[in-house]
Amino acid sequence: MAWHWIAPEWGNPDVWRFEEYTPPAPGPGEVTIRVHAAGVNPADAKHVAAERLGVRLPVAIGYEVSGEIAAIGPHTEIGSGPASVGDDVLAFRVSGGYATELTIPAEKAFHKPSTLSHPEAANLLLTGTTAAEMLAVTRVAAGETVLLHAASGAVGVSVLQQAALMGARVIGTASPARADDVRRFGGIPVAYGDGLADRIRAAKADAGIDRIDAALDAVGTDEAVTTSLEFVPDRSRIVTVVASAAAKAEGFAAIAGSMPASAVFRDDARARLIERAGRGDLVVPMARTYPLNDAPAAHAFLSQGHPGGALALIP
Repeated sequence: MAWHWIAPEWGNPDVWRFEEYTPPAPGPGEVTIRVHAAGVNPADAKHVAAERLGVRLPVAIGYEVSGEIAAIGPHTEIGSGPASVGDDVLAFRVSGGYATELTIPAEKAFHKPSTLSHPEAANLLLTGTTAAEMLAVTRVAAGETVLLHAASGAVGVSVLQQAALMGARVIGTASPARADDVRRFGGIPVAYGDGLADRIRAAKADAGIDRIDAALDAVGTDEAVTTSLEFVPDRSRIVTVVASAAAKAEGFAAIAGSMPASAVFRDDARARLIERAGRGDLVVPMARTYPLNDAPAAHAFLSQGHPGGALALIP
């Protein structure tokens, strides 16, 4: 028997249940993973907070994990090639990752780089593929400057690293307490709040930057939208992962993993990001881990904002 978290009704994590279940044995094209860490993301709670068209209760919770292969279906390879029972893997865009074991399509599993711990690996791909898509949608190129809102958050930290790898500069908004986190990954920090536009202009001048070429919003505040529009006149080079209503009203892009085009992009980006992590070019700062049976407590901490790094659940 295994254990997993489910949402038996729509609502916040307080209504979730931790219960025993039996994962199905893997058939051809499937693997069973013994979970060593499950990534904790805002989407895990958001997607079961209110009724969604076409989704039936109960819903198994969790989108990404890291662990080891406990069983593998006949004639089956994983997303990164041949695999065996006992291999360490990570998996993304799964259903029911808050579990001790789960059976998934084998193509969603990839060999885990030895450079990442299981908690780090379980938090690599949701944020990493989101960041990669934001940079791709806005066509960021070497030598350009990006305005990034929520630069010290999980998505923001991945954007900072990926932008640096492509030779782009980033001016990143964050709280004063998190300014060093932005600097650590190559960004120029500016404090959000009243007077943000003036601080952005000052940061540009101090760094000798002529213009801001693209704006990436990972927070969704009115301030983020307003300053993005002020500094980037080409709205095709502004993207948000939060403020979809503002994007529709103002004519800039909004992306989400549930969108078909985003899903295709993010699936294609997995192997590239894992390779970069394996070389040490992408790191995943961790804030805390929680026992698997404390999932609601992890989300209570996450909902306070500014967790200071990624969170993971440990069976």
